[in-house]
Amino acid sequence: MVSGNMFYRRKPSWRADDLVSRSTLQLLDFDDGSPPEYAWRRKISSQANRLKEFNVTFREAIKMMRLGLRLWSYIREEASHGRKAPIDPFTRESDKPSASQGVPLGGMGSGSISRGFRGEFKHWQIIPGSCEMSPVMANQFSIFITRGGNKKYSSVLAPGQHDSLKKSSDDGISSWDWKLRGDRSTYHALFPRAWTVYDGEPDPELKVSCRQISPFIPHNYQDSSLPTSVFVYTIVNTGKERAKVSLVMTWANSIGGLSHHSGGHVNEPFIGENGVSGVLLHHKTANDNPPVTFAVAACENQNVNVTVLPAFGLSGESSITAREMWGTLIQDGCFDRDNFNAGPSMPSSLGDTVCAAVCASTWVEPHGRCTVVFSLAWSSPKVKFKKGNAYYRRYTKFYGTSPRSAINLVQDALMKYKHWEEEIDKWQSPILHDDRLPEWYKVTVFNELYFLVAGGTVWIDSASLVVDTEEMLNLKIPEDSDSPLHDSTHKSAVPLIGFTPHIIDDRENVGKFLYLEGIEYFMWCTYDVHFYASFALLELFPKIELSIQRDFATAVLREDKSRVRFLADGTWGNRKVIGAVAHDLGAHDPWHELNAYNIHDTSRWKDLNPKFVLQVYRDFAATGDMSFGKDVWPAVCTAMEYMEQFDHDGDGMIENDGFPDQTYDAWTVRGVSAYCGCLWLAALQAAAALARDLGHNDYAERCMVKFAKAKLVFEAKLWNGSYFNYDSGTSYNSRSIHADQLAGQWYTASSGLPPLFDEDRIKCTLQKIFDYNVMRVKGGRMGAVNGMHPNGKVDETCMQSREIWTGVTYSLAATMVLHGMENQAFTTAEGIFIAGWSEEGYGYWFQTPEAWTIDGHYRSLIYMRPLAIWAMQYALSPPRTILEAPRVNTMDRTSHISPSTLQFLQDSVRKMTPRNSCFGSSSSFSCEC
Repeated sequence: MVSGNMFYRRKPSWRADDLVSRSTLQLLDFDDGSPPEYAWRRKISSQANRLKEFNVTFREAIKMMRLGLRLWSYIREEASHGRKAPIDPFTRESDKPSASQGVPLGGMGSGSISRGFRGEFKHWQIIPGSCEMSPVMANQFSIFITRGGNKKYSSVLAPGQHDSLKKSSDDGISSWDWKLRGDRSTYHALFPRAWTVYDGEPDPELKVSCRQISPFIPHNYQDSSLPTSVFVYTIVNTGKERAKVSLVMTWANSIGGLSHHSGGHVNEPFIGENGVSGVLLHHKTANDNPPVTFAVAACENQNVNVTVLPAFGLSGESSITAREMWGTLIQDGCFDRDNFNAGPSMPSSLGDTVCAAVCASTWVEPHGRCTVVFSLAWSSPKVKFKKGNAYYRRYTKFYGTSPRSAINLVQDALMKYKHWEEEIDKWQSPILHDDRLPEWYKVTVFNELYFLVAGGTVWIDSASLVVDTEEMLNLKIPEDSDSPLHDSTHKSAVPLIGFTPHIIDDRENVGKFLYLEGIEYFMWCTYDVHFYASFALLELFPKIELSIQRDFATAVLREDKSRVRFLADGTWGNRKVIGAVAHDLGAHDPWHELNAYNIHDTSRWKDLNPKFVLQVYRDFAATGDMSFGKDVWPAVCTAMEYMEQFDHDGDGMIENDGFPDQTYDAWTVRGVSAYCGCLWLAALQAAAALARDLGHNDYAERCMVKFAKAKLVFEAKLWNGSYFNYDSGTSYNSRSIHADQLAGQWYTASSGLPPLFDEDRIKCTLQKIFDYNVMRVKGGRMGAVNGMHPNGKVDETCMQSREIWTGVTYSLAATMVLHGMENQAFTTAEGIFIAGWSEEGYGYWFQTPEAWTIDGHYRSLIYMRPLAIWAMQYALSPPRTILEAPRVNTMDRTSHISPSTLQFLQDSVRKMTPRNSCFGSSSSFSCEC
């Protein structure tokens, strides 16, 4: 594990006052208005450059032509049924991805909205599988200031240089004052919060900070599910005149894209409790998707007055236009109080956009300060998948299923946000204040968690069975009815069609959780990728992690004989085979129809089953949950037994079958491979350890006998004196240096198990990867390339061999930490920060892709695997259960093996010709290989 002096020392990436003057920070330093010392920062005037998308080479395109044709046909077939194919490289978003993302809004699993660092609300994922990237430009904060009799300032609090704004004047939002240049305004991000500081814009004598807060609170399984965010405005008047300041939040009745054109949308004002008032926006979604209701609100007190405009439009045909709304605020600084009595608006017409505005006005004395607080919530209680099954989201357990619960959500958010911030500070402070850690790491380890909100997460309330009871009984019950069917504590007696017992089983009482592999790869809880990302859930929401593991454990014992065509070779096979770990929990009918992935037959993959066993044991060791271990034990045994078929020659070691049969699904593997073989060795050891802890000593002995045999084969076939070859084949890339070759050892060390190999071989391998895969690619400023030839040239066998995988780089760095190579670890991981997050990089902040090439072209934005940065934090601060567990050294592994078996193994070892070590007999670490 890690000792106190083993941290990477580096000069700070920036100073806190580099972008904002120290005097402004001091002025805003009340009520948490000043941004923190450690945060990701940008001037909001920074250009949001277009991102460079990945392209295959001509040779790769020819090689994948048949796959492409089958995939194209499959995509069209799914589209004919109104469904999205899990992988669709042919369809492009109309709004090209740009370097403009910021911290997303809301908790986990209730739909998400992102907010770019320049202030745009964008990247809408309210409906599962639907991601609208384009911003809704009517959704803005704006400010109106009056000083004395004649001084007036007004501006949208976002730069106006955006393609969505028309150049000519009209009655829409382009008629507003887009005066903010942004060169004196700065964005600061430390997930789940963000600060925007307006340093004298648009009024040179006004300092304003907007603090965005979402309820992402580790180990809090209630508030972390809430679809709400708070915006706290801190205002400081540095002038000599009293200033009237009106802040306005405008919101379109839309869920992104062209959803507002469908018509039938209704807005209505409301006055809630504790001074909270605002507007409800009832959105009638298209294509039979469940409705969504937004609540936009502000908190009134003795210093702040709240008024609303329930409805205005963006065209001259509207009763009140956006231009007229803006003119009213310039003249009066508020709306008419009678608007609260307006009642629901008429449903919008087809093609019209209906918006609402909430205004909070206050007087700020000379050199005075004031706080104004807004909140946004969205109530979409029902989540419905394309193949029919519907569920209620997790938050309905606490707020009920009525769309009007959005009012309660904004009220509670405005009352509880200070407590949320206290809990967030308690969680983040130990890392932020650890001066042994580099600054970029402190910032990135939190900001990479954006994915658990913006990565397309669904969190359902399994305790209430979340069934669409009204549809099943053909009852017409008003959404705001007092019927017990809308009671959040009601447990329906009507079973959900196809709802199998394993879904109802919720041992941890945290519901059921799904997260996408990525917004471009529409598959829930993709397991070979979860292997890397799961450290974040284990550290922060361990009950969710155990719930996901139970889902996969149940799936191991299931089969689905429906026929599926595998697109790589055109063959047909069963969707799910008993004993094979599922690749994913499905797409359009999760938990029921598994394995949405259909490029290869994943029942023949060699990494999924070992990864399952390794994750189970790591989670068992980290949590000490004996009931979890007992629950999943049958699945562990079945998964291990299933792997026997891949040991073709009976030597204990599995072999790959000459196609991409693992997570690198474009990279062919033959024979014994470093990646899968190492995972298999680690799984044998983990299965033995779990068996011993559960009292199955005979099983443990069998695993350790096989481990000893397989280890000899693995090292004899792959160890070349300085690292393990890619595979035991005879192709040119068989001697490639694979960045991920010690994935099994990573999990072994993370679980407190003895190392798979001698420590000198592990360190020599890691040093080789560092010297070649990391440092020979732009001097270590991009991460670790997956494949590198021993001659120092990138392995271009396929697109994946030449890519840098962000999550694999983080996991490699975690392995280095676990083996005392902290300087190499932080240098390796910093390459991802430099290329993806820094100002000199490619602009992948808050949308970290699966991969990029050495020239910075990305593949698959907003991807799950980069959550593996939390494996580094896990390695730096292991769980107490791991630290306090009895140490097991390498020799102790044979203590549960019978004397006769032990003698046989010892004789086998003597017959093996020892391989050269790159360390010789020296005890100091100096790898020359």
